[in-house]
Amino acid sequence: MIKRTFSFYNTILLLLLAGICLSGCVEKKKEQEYLIGFSQCVGSDLWRKNMLEEMKMELSLHSGTRFIYKDADGNSKRQVEQVKQMLEQRVDLLIISPNEAQPLTPVVEEAYRKGIPVIVIDRKTSSDLYTAYVGADNYQIGKMAGEYLGTSLKARGNVIEIMGLPGSSPTIERQRGFADGIRKFEGLHISKQVYGDWLKENAEVELLKIKPELKTADIVFAHNDVMASGARRIIDQLQLNRSVKIIGIDALPGKGAGLEMVGNGLLNASVLYPTGGKEAISTAFKILNKEPFSKDNILGSLVIDASNVELMKLQWNKISSQQKDIERQQTLLDEQKLLFKDQQLILNVTIITLVLAVVLGGLAFYSLLENRKINKKLEANNKEILSQRNQLIEMSEKAKLATEAKLNFFTNMSHEFRTPLTLILSPLEDLLKEEKIKVIAGTNLKLIHKNVFRLLRLINQLIEYRKIEYEQMKIKASPNNLVAFVKEITDSFQHNAKKNNIDLRFISPQPELMVWFDANMLDKVIFNLLSNALKFTGTNGIIVVAIKQLDEFIYVEVEDNGAGMTSEEATHVFEHFYQTEAGSTKGSGLGLSLSKELMRLHHGNIVVESVKGKGTKFRVSLLSGEMHFSPEEKRQERLDKKELYEHARIYTTDLDEPEETTTTNALSPLKEQSVLIIEDNPDLRSYLSRKLSVQYEVFTANTGEEGLIAAYQEVPDLILSDVVLPGISGKELTEKLKSDLRTSHIPIILLTAQGSVAQQINGMESMADAYIVKPFNYEYLLANVRNLLKTRELLKAHYTSDISSSGKMQVSKSLDKKFLNDFAGIVEENLGNENFSVDDISKAIGISRVQLYRKVKALLDCSITDYILSRRLKKASYLLINENFTIAEITYMVGFSTPNYFSTVFKAKYGCSPSEFKKKP
Repeated sequence: MIKRTFSFYNTILLLLLAGICLSGCVEKKKEQEYLIGFSQCVGSDLWRKNMLEEMKMELSLHSGTRFIYKDADGNSKRQVEQVKQMLEQRVDLLIISPNEAQPLTPVVEEAYRKGIPVIVIDRKTSSDLYTAYVGADNYQIGKMAGEYLGTSLKARGNVIEIMGLPGSSPTIERQRGFADGIRKFEGLHISKQVYGDWLKENAEVELLKIKPELKTADIVFAHNDVMASGARRIIDQLQLNRSVKIIGIDALPGKGAGLEMVGNGLLNASVLYPTGGKEAISTAFKILNKEPFSKDNILGSLVIDASNVELMKLQWNKISSQQKDIERQQTLLDEQKLLFKDQQLILNVTIITLVLAVVLGGLAFYSLLENRKINKKLEANNKEILSQRNQLIEMSEKAKLATEAKLNFFTNMSHEFRTPLTLILSPLEDLLKEEKIKVIAGTNLKLIHKNVFRLLRLINQLIEYRKIEYEQMKIKASPNNLVAFVKEITDSFQHNAKKNNIDLRFISPQPELMVWFDANMLDKVIFNLLSNALKFTGTNGIIVVAIKQLDEFIYVEVEDNGAGMTSEEATHVFEHFYQTEAGSTKGSGLGLSLSKELMRLHHGNIVVESVKGKGTKFRVSLLSGEMHFSPEEKRQERLDKKELYEHARIYTTDLDEPEETTTTNALSPLKEQSVLIIEDNPDLRSYLSRKLSVQYEVFTANTGEEGLIAAYQEVPDLILSDVVLPGISGKELTEKLKSDLRTSHIPIILLTAQGSVAQQINGMESMADAYIVKPFNYEYLLANVRNLLKTRELLKAHYTSDISSSGKMQVSKSLDKKFLNDFAGIVEENLGNENFSVDDISKAIGISRVQLYRKVKALLDCSITDYILSRRLKKASYLLINENFTIAEITYMVGFSTPNYFSTVFKAKYGCSPSEFKKKP
């Protein structure tokens, strides 16, 4: 039945999809959309505005095309940046009118090389790397103007030429064309040339500077109509001869443009300089649609004067009228499209409604057939669900009771811990007061005292955190002097700060500031922040505690210049049990999380700002007044200074650094064996150092990096390392030392709190010699140390007992075995070399002299010189007995300089001369 149901629903879905596809088939295929970018060198003058209008007219015939326009305002650098922005926008085609040829050439070439078609309009670049050029020939424009003066106007006399922008390609080409145009007319010559920079105002200023030449001028030729109109105004202003002929270039339509000025008689003529906007867009679509096009599209021109100006005006008006008709038709077409979409939507809705009607009818019919069967199954399912629901409710209640029982047990056990801790603490403090006991066991008692307070603080934090977590801790705020409160807490840390030469400062602009807060909660926050600041601030550091008031908030800031945190660590610092890499062994990771929750109960906040290596600032914020506390959250009790003192003891005792004093007695015997202790906990490091220094020379290190350096420098007989260390872990340290030729022979014991079997196996796989879980028995640890050192001594004795059997001895570590084989082989090969020295061996093996001496001493328990001498004498004894060489020959074969010296050394070793030794049976 279920399969039949799926089949029915699938049929309905197919009908729906068929109806939607049918309605979608009437949609007209959209015209492909293009993104065209146009970079204009300057768009403020009338000619370039006409260019842009022509482009927009032509674009109106291509619906769906997006057009980006950028105006560089005559700034080449800006135009380069604008073109780069267009390239980043992934334009399909770029149209550019360069401000200057040379500066714009690289970016045009870049676009062309990227495969983006480039149309250069009006002005060219210094390169041929472009797709097409659209524009008039400026040389021919200038030449046409010159020839028009000589042929049509029959003009004669002096000519003043007003040129465009110096250095621009249109200016250069028009000036050259004009000069060639009038060259064949002897009656025309150029009397003066000025630059008007294409602007009317600039042209007027330059003409006023040449009044004498202007008075004798018969013709003024300007490179555009704008400057030509300026010339006409100056001539009228100076009341010069009105018969001066003025010719411009552009002949633009529109109000105040060239056509109108020719029609009004302000200009005698103007050479048409087409903008090419329409042609540029037309060429662009030929390129985009993969149609044939010309690379150089040179636009035609003609001279417009009184004889044809009216005709040109009529043509322009006709074109303008046609454009308006096109725009009007475009609007009507858009309206028709909108109407078509509405009709299409109605058709889609109708089709979908019909399909849904068929579907719903089928569903209704099918439901009638299947309703009774489904109802029966639903009744059975309901009964089963009700049964399961009742079971879940029962199980949930049991789980809730079990969870509450666990939490109550945890809380009760935490409370129970405080009683035995108190019973430990009180007698312990009594013992510390006894001078006789203090002399015998003072250091151990202080260590116990410090860690009792540490354990007490952890238990208090766990209890308080559980209370907050289950909303059993209620705040009881009262008005107190915050300045005095914070200052008293700060003073309780001054002793610890001075011991480490830390400058602990308290700053408050006001001597008294009454604030509502719960003293028994806020003191834990301030204590925790100051305790952390002292832990992470080095010797000669600075800690500043400041109270500030701003508007409705009062801030308590604790700032230090200590180790600091990364941004990632600062983000997680308020998460419970989170510890930074540098502080992994300096706390439980609970204090800041508890502080955050206590500030939440105060309706305040605590935030952190930190920079790695520069310091940390914690800011506690409290609201002024009492309106944010409910009546149940207030009380009118005074601050309990005795309780504040007890809290101070819990937090400051933990800061006392152990006394790591190593007393050396000059008369005590020199210890033959040495131990390196790598432990970041100062208490445990001090304890182990003090205990082991009785029998061994002890070196210590705080971090993995320091331990690595100490191992290479001191080469101890045994290394004792914690697993969890700042920076390099104990396991990584072990792998590095065991894989290094200089330290591979040193036994390593790892100490860890990770007590699972899998973790112990992982520790042994890192090539450690022993893995001891904390807490450990010191006698057990000492037994392991002695056993490893004794095993190493047995290996030395066994190896050196038969020094001639080099290479046959089984060494415990493969790297040590390789070293001994290489060492013995090098010595054996050079026994006949009397100049053979330790330096030769050092170079051959690749370690320093000091490391070589220590390595050989550790593995063979003899010096290198003794080993070489012993090998030479062994070989000499063999040759004396088994070969027929003379004693002189054997002397040189085993590397002795003279037979006499050989005889003396041999006799000292074997008790007889070489000749006597050879005669023995």
